[in-house]
Amino acid sequence: MTDAKQKLILASGSPRRLELLHQVGIEPARLMPMDIDETPVRLEHPRTLCRRLSLQKAEAAHKAVKGELAWKDAYVLGSDTVVAVGRRIVGKAEYIEDASAALHLLSGRSHWVYTGICLITPGGKVRQKVVETKVRFKRLSQHEIDSYIASGQWRGKAGAYGIQGIAGCFVQKLTGSYSNVVGLPLYETALLLAGEGFEVASAWQEG
Repeated sequence: MTDAKQKLILASGSPRRLELLHQVGIEPARLMPMDIDETPVRLEHPRTLCRRLSLQKAEAAHKAVKGELAWKDAYVLGSDTVVAVGRRIVGKAEYIEDASAALHLLSGRSHWVYTGICLITPGGKVRQKVVETKVRFKRLSQHEIDSYIASGQWRGKAGAYGIQGIAGCFVQKLTGSYSNVVGLPLYETALLLAGEGFEVASAWQEG
C-alpha cells in the first residue's frame, strides 16, 4: 500500500516538466520555481552547469520549506536543461535575435542536450544525475527559421526550440533520451525517486 503522505516538491515552474511527471503518474504536491542566477561561470562546461543549477534549485526549495511541519517528509526535485554545441552553451531565447542566432547555429549539425536532476530526500540526502542526449537537426531554410520564430514556440526554451512542438520535424536523428530533450529524463528521474523510497508505481493502479 502506498504511503499517502509521500510528497514531492518540484523546484520548477516548467509546464513541460510537470506534464512529464504526470505522464508517469507523479503529481507534485507543490511547485516551487526558484529564482536563481543561471549565468554560466567562465569556461564552465554545459554538463557542469546543469548539474550545479539543478542542485542550487533543489537546495533553495529545500531551504525555503525547512522548518515547516507540513513538508518535513517531502522529497525535493530540482532540474535544469542546457543545450550546447561542443562546449558552447546555447541559452534560453528571450528575443527574436537570440532565437534566430540559435537556430542558424543548430541548423544542419549535431548538438547536445544535458539535463541535471537533483533529488533531496526527507532525510536531507542529496542525489544527482546528469543525462545527455545527442540531437541532429536537418539543414533549416531561412523560411523555416522565420516561420518557426513567428510561431513563438521558441520563447524561454533552451536552444530556442521545443522538441515536443513544431521543432520536432527539424530532428533528423536523436541518440539517447527523448524526454531529456523535453526537459526531464523520465527513466533516470523515476529510478532516482524509487531508489530513495518514493513509491513511483503506486499511482498507476486503478480505483
